[in-house]
Amino acid sequence: MELGKKIRQLRFKAKLTQEQLADRLGIAAQSVSKWENAVAMPDITTLPLLAEVFGVSIDELFDLTDEQRFNRIENRLDLEADLPQDVFLEYEEFLKARLAEPAHEKRATELLAYLYWHKMDSYARLTTRWASQAVRMSPGEKGCQWMLSKSAGHAVWDWNIANHTAAINFYRQLLDENPTERIIYDYLLDNLLADHRTDEAEACLEQASRLPNARPALVQTYRAHIALARFDEPTADAIIEELVRQNPDDFISLFEAAQYYAAKCDYDRAIALYEHSFEMEPRRPRFTDELMAITDIYEIQGDYAKAAETCSRQIELMENEWHMTEEYELVQCKERRARLLERA
Repeated sequence: MELGKKIRQLRFKAKLTQEQLADRLGIAAQSVSKWENAVAMPDITTLPLLAEVFGVSIDELFDLTDEQRFNRIENRLDLEADLPQDVFLEYEEFLKARLAEPAHEKRATELLAYLYWHKMDSYARLTTRWASQAVRMSPGEKGCQWMLSKSAGHAVWDWNIANHTAAINFYRQLLDENPTERIIYDYLLDNLLADHRTDEAEACLEQASRLPNARPALVQTYRAHIALARFDEPTADAIIEELVRQNPDDFISLFEAAQYYAAKCDYDRAIALYEHSFEMEPRRPRFTDELMAITDIYEIQGDYAKAAETCSRQIELMENEWHMTEEYELVQCKERRARLLERA
């Protein structure tokens, strides 16, 4: 439905004359008439007040389809670091209402998760900011330290807090219900290895390796990580080097090998493999994972100039291949580059 017709429909529903609507908006009655007859369009600054008068969202003014509203929600979450509370509540209400519709249940569920994660991330950044300030004010006290650890993802010493038992149990149950879904094995293995539960990881990997869609390179990589978790570094190194020898130009194998060496703090070897993986990646647009890792390594090494240079490569990739212009991910990367250049 055209916007003018929608305004007329909503005006009738609200039992308002053109003059009454114009008076509420602080404009001339002729303007309302022009909108409804498609002679002119409302100024963008008028839309929030127009929506308020009719008791609808701005999206509803344009009579968008559910799919269009899903896309607009996702795009806005991608673009903005923080949502105004009224917008958050509007999106929450719309998405929850779609959960009862079989055709939209999956998309609405995914976007609800994204919406709540977005809010959580926003508050986590605020928590990190103020908790960091509180810790600096009283560095000898625990005070807000536990909040900072949670919000910023810092390491936690206490095993009873740091272990991944809840995640492991979740993925075990999910695997019982979906025994042929390969990716669930990966998530389960990651959490088992994080807790050094190597015997369980080995049994899980054995099951995963028998799946029809098992990826040999990833199976080999997990075998190396199991050996490393058992503190058998020579065996782990030999497995990874054999993987690279067998797949010298496979970007996935190269990337996994780079991840392995980065985790071992063998940074020069990791950078070389990340660069080779990035060079060999056939997909377009390419992902930024390799460049992000290289930036992290250079920053760890204190080479802020090279870190900023690699950050610039990420920005170039996001702008030229992903065609980003103002997405939050791009903004974050530019802010990081500025911080690195300042330190350099």
